[in-house]
Amino acid sequence: MRVINIALVGNPNSGKSSLFNALTGLQQKVGNFPGVTVDKKTGTSTIGEHLTANIIDLPGTYSLYPKRADEWVTYEVLMNPDPSTRPELVVLIADASNLKRNLLFCSQIIDLKIPLVIGLSMMDIARKKGIEIDIPGLERDLGVPVIPINPRKEKGLDKLRKAIEQTARHQYRAPSRDFIANAELASAPIAELKHQFPSISDYTAIHYLINYAHIDLEPSLRTAVESVRTQTPFNTTKVQAEEIMQRYARIKQVMANSVVETDPLQKALFTEHLDKILLHKRWGYVILLAVLFLLFQSIFWIAQYPMDAIQWGFAQLTGWLGNLLPVSWWSDLLLNGILAGLSGIMVFVPQIMILFGLITLLEDTGYMARISFLTDKLMRKVGMNGKSVMPLISGFACAVPAIMSTRNIENRKERLLTILVTPLMSCSARLPVYTILIALVIPRHYLLGFLSLQGLVMMGLYLLGVVFALTVSFVFKRLIKIRERSFFILELPVYRAPRWKNMFMTMWEKARIFLKDAGQVIMVISLILWALSSLGPGSGMARIKDHYAALEKTDTAHVDDYEKSKKSDLLAASYAGRLGKAIEPVIRPLGFDWKIGIALITSFAAREVFVGTMATLYSVGEDNSENQLTLQEKMDQARKENGQKVYTLGTGLSLMIFYVLAMQCMSTLAVVKRETRSWKWPLFQFVYMTGLAYFMSFIAFQIFG
Repeated sequence: MRVINIALVGNPNSGKSSLFNALTGLQQKVGNFPGVTVDKKTGTSTIGEHLTANIIDLPGTYSLYPKRADEWVTYEVLMNPDPSTRPELVVLIADASNLKRNLLFCSQIIDLKIPLVIGLSMMDIARKKGIEIDIPGLERDLGVPVIPINPRKEKGLDKLRKAIEQTARHQYRAPSRDFIANAELASAPIAELKHQFPSISDYTAIHYLINYAHIDLEPSLRTAVESVRTQTPFNTTKVQAEEIMQRYARIKQVMANSVVETDPLQKALFTEHLDKILLHKRWGYVILLAVLFLLFQSIFWIAQYPMDAIQWGFAQLTGWLGNLLPVSWWSDLLLNGILAGLSGIMVFVPQIMILFGLITLLEDTGYMARISFLTDKLMRKVGMNGKSVMPLISGFACAVPAIMSTRNIENRKERLLTILVTPLMSCSARLPVYTILIALVIPRHYLLGFLSLQGLVMMGLYLLGVVFALTVSFVFKRLIKIRERSFFILELPVYRAPRWKNMFMTMWEKARIFLKDAGQVIMVISLILWALSSLGPGSGMARIKDHYAALEKTDTAHVDDYEKSKKSDLLAASYAGRLGKAIEPVIRPLGFDWKIGIALITSFAAREVFVGTMATLYSVGEDNSENQLTLQEKMDQARKENGQKVYTLGTGLSLMIFYVLAMQCMSTLAVVKRETRSWKWPLFQFVYMTGLAYFMSFIAFQIFG
């Protein structure tokens, strides 16, 4: 079985991701390109009986003249491929409804002389616009196979696979004739460079001469390019401008030969009619708020039943095993360490799946891009632009890839501001914390009979993060002294029916990632916490056990009371208890006790660890009957030394606000350091977010406590 590497390229919104998902299915993985933090998606696909492909989904770009960091990734892979990502063949996705724009990038790939197959997507949209394309004529003009496809409906994929297989077997070859006369753009330097390296194409030579300082060339080639640049005249701006003009002139000829278009004013698409409503200067914002409102109401309404079932199941299993197993250290570890940690992981899977499923739905229909358009005016007032909205929205899922995605923001100041405020958006790791605290302190009431009060509070927490992100950006734009021209260009995709298969695939994948990545962290910390909560320094815990054993012998009428006091004292004397007591004076003004203090420390590894920490702390030392209580019931019964409830409305709101605003994520700090190439900004981010969280939590507790 032969295995080849295929690079999947195309303009943004051309259908590239849809094709990648259709070809690879669930055989995908996400990693980073070597040396950069831009995500690369790779997957495997069976192309033919004896041919399998490793498909690399490269970031979308409009041409081979990159402006953004993610476009540079695509450029470097195509111009000077790393051995791990070297493509033997390129599949370019071209939007048939915007063919003229897509053919610029296509013509550049052709002139690189890399074997190429073109997948022509959006044919249905082209027909609705009145565009008719002569596919055989287009193939003749371009000199490469052109296959009409519809990845969303998996149409044309068999023909595409066949064309890929034939190209891999050299039945189709790269055109011998250039799309334009590249050699004439700079004849002397190109001829000199090709004299030393005859295997490269004329167009590749042009790009080496333009961008040699930015490409990791082998030493001999770099030396040759530098020598040619110093010895022969080469005007980069003139060559690039002349090339683009010639390409569009030739593309105009291709369009005239192979494409028939009606007057665009005669054909108004459904998308245009819908945009008049959804992008209205007033109603557009009302609809946006309604969409977000329904999103958060659905998270509680739909997820409530499977979450209750999971909690009940773990409570019953723990109670049953507690009655069945003997009293020993290993049964205590199993019940109060492993099972308590597992319950803290599994119970939030339904909400995470629903959140990501609904976000995928918004992206798939094309509405997510409209959110960027609607919010550009607001973003500019606080120092960012409409392109900042997508990282901020992505921050609702996870701040790490969201911060990576800021690389498509050209303006350095706007990019830095977006990086600094993105962690204020409530990521999915905060969702388990919000859920357990809202269930504890907010009653399950319905306003007007159908509006969940808990859902409204959840939406309020997300909006609070948005408000603070905008406010902080507004302040910082005056403090950060970077002056650079800003512009905002956005292509709005057409509205499409959602792909339910894609949505469910995303839900499954996100649940798997949560269980694998976050689950491993939660389980490890849960086991460490069990040990820290069960063991203590010196002979302190032994003396406590002896003390209560003596009391139980002399006063048998109050054995149950002594047992509860003993558990409390043993936990306080443990390593975990001593750590919590040490930081309690600092967090007491916020309404937090020492157990919450331990959770604040452990959840710095991952915010969702808060729930696993609480599950362990409230399980250690309990008897079998108490193990049948859910974590929420245990936290609700928690009392301070003076008998007051630990989780009052004031404490709950204070803790929720702290998690909205605090930088409780090591991974985010690490990626900020990588993106800014300095420890200055992540340290600044940690200090300002922690200080802001402490101050606002203090105010909340003083008002509601």
